[in-house]
Amino acid sequence: MPVQNIEWKTLQFEQLTTMQLYQLLALRVEVFVVEQTCYYQELDGKDLELQTHHVIGYLDNKIVAYTRILAPGVSYSDYASIGRVIVDKTCRGMNVGNELMERSMALTRQLWPESPVKISAQQPLEKFYNQFGFQKSSNMYLEDDIPHIAMISP
Repeated sequence: MPVQNIEWKTLQFEQLTTMQLYQLLALRVEVFVVEQTCYYQELDGKDLELQTHHVIGYLDNKIVAYTRILAPGVSYSDYASIGRVIVDKTCRGMNVGNELMERSMALTRQLWPESPVKISAQQPLEKFYNQFGFQKSSNMYLEDDIPHIAMISP
């Protein structure tokens, strides 16, 4: 069943309130560090880049969906990138991830229309990302002990 009342915002780092920053970092740590038992440096400096955008979905004033959009040259020299793709466990299976990626791809295409988009996807999510035009462009590799693949959308 789709979630209906999600409010979507796109903000740059300096536009985030202290509460928004706290909530999105808490969700990123909850999912990537705790849920996936993946110990890595979450604060990598890329949030601070001038052209980084944060796509945030709220339900009842709680962040339930999030991506970080990076300009070409930040993560990959010739590609824009979408990362930190998260849907809160309370909203999984309700098409929130689809809407999140549709919005994220639309924003990326709007900001950098000439740039292909590259992601580092968890390997089990390959078919999910195929829906948004991404195609596998690498063999499996371990990133923080989790199987990943590079994927590109022209």
